[in-house]
Amino acid sequence: MVSLRSRFTPFAPALSGRRVLPASRRRTVLLGPICLLLLGCLLPALRAAPPNIIFIMADDLGYGDLGCFGQRRIQTPQIDRLARQGMRFTDFYAGSTVCAPSRCVLMTGYHTGHAFIRGNGKDNLRPSDVTVAEVLKPAGYATGLIGKWGLGHEGSSGLPTRQGFDQFYGYLDQHHAHNYYPSFLVRNESRVALNNVVPREGKFGQGVASKKVDYSHDLITREALAFVDRHHDRPFFLYWSLTIPHANNEARAKGMEVPDYGIYSDRAWPEPQKGHAAMITRMDSDVGRLLARLEHHGIADNTVIFFTSDNGPHREGGNDPDFQDSNGPLRGIKRDLTEGGIRVPMIVRWPGKTRAGVASDFVGGFQDIMPTLAALTDTQAHVPDDIDGISFAPTLSGDAASQPQHDFLYWAFYERRGARAVRRGDWKAVQQPIHATVRLYDLKNDLGEQADVAAEHPQRVAELVRLMDGADTPTPRWKFPGAVRKKATSN
Repeated sequence: MVSLRSRFTPFAPALSGRRVLPASRRRTVLLGPICLLLLGCLLPALRAAPPNIIFIMADDLGYGDLGCFGQRRIQTPQIDRLARQGMRFTDFYAGSTVCAPSRCVLMTGYHTGHAFIRGNGKDNLRPSDVTVAEVLKPAGYATGLIGKWGLGHEGSSGLPTRQGFDQFYGYLDQHHAHNYYPSFLVRNESRVALNNVVPREGKFGQGVASKKVDYSHDLITREALAFVDRHHDRPFFLYWSLTIPHANNEARAKGMEVPDYGIYSDRAWPEPQKGHAAMITRMDSDVGRLLARLEHHGIADNTVIFFTSDNGPHREGGNDPDFQDSNGPLRGIKRDLTEGGIRVPMIVRWPGKTRAGVASDFVGGFQDIMPTLAALTDTQAHVPDDIDGISFAPTLSGDAASQPQHDFLYWAFYERRGARAVRRGDWKAVQQPIHATVRLYDLKNDLGEQADVAAEHPQRVAELVRLMDGADTPTPRWKFPGAVRKKATSN
């Protein structure tokens, strides 16, 4: 009987004209392409997982309210730790000097001369508006907004769940958010009853509680931690939009309300200042809880954390921003377009990616968040072409040499007789109110904006006025009061 080996071994060279390799080498040759194929299949899995993104925004926190930005009376050890482990941005700006427009700039990438929502009110984002959450979702991100929204009301197109967020818990309306003991919060698109009682409650939930049980900030923190627990095994984007240290029921004289004053109880301070400090330290402790939760799940090194504020410090509810030097070296507060109203603390931590303990003087703003997150997640294709923001991802990675720079930054404020401002380089023009003479400041030599040098630099003033005129697109909804301007275009 002829063996298979004797039958087929001589046959191969007759067909190929090549010598036959030993069996062991033939297996090696065959396994080589298979290994390459398997390696090609595994490479995507071996690449670094997309980073988780947590964007934390305080409400009415001043530039000087954190220890890492010069605060001496209020303790913020956890946020200071973020700054030591990450980057601190010294020249970063909110989208506006008040709540809703600042958040619109953050979410959509357009400054307040182009954004759809440019003032506090009852406006809703449109179905056509593209938000940060919608940019990230195609990359498989779970998206959650926990806290204060301010860009859409019940039943409207502006609801977070209709603007790219998978999950929402908190306040839809900023006036509702002024009550820290509300009768309800909103989960996705439904009201969730709380144990507080608010007599004579307004249509949007605003009012003053007569029975105070559930402090909303604590519920919002609990929900933010739960979001991380649910999604720690996949890429997620958490927008944690805090309500403190904004005044609780700001029209009241004692509006800096917090369950307890904590370490400030025995300070010889006015009650509102104890409340202001206690809210900030409470927030700081909760940031520490979040950091611990990331460590618990083993995802701290692959999570980018941003921390900032929506605008400058306030004077409502009996608060005195001068008492604790809330705006640091800056002039003005919330509703001002001087630096104290719009320059905000910004911290970014990404272990192993951002250099620890570094201060950056990159001049940027909220309009830059969308393109930056898109660059970090490779979702640039989903960013609208005409936004006003630029990515500062090169700065985050330590490549300052390739960092694009803004030609200018612009702000428009449509309340209280209107105002506008522009910064180009170290020069800044402010016109507030809108019919006032334009003031000019040299921020390099006068960060506190104490010396108006417009009379000494008329050509510079004219240049910046031209920039402001060209940066603002008036609409029927957003026009400066009494201003004679070019014909409005429709939004």
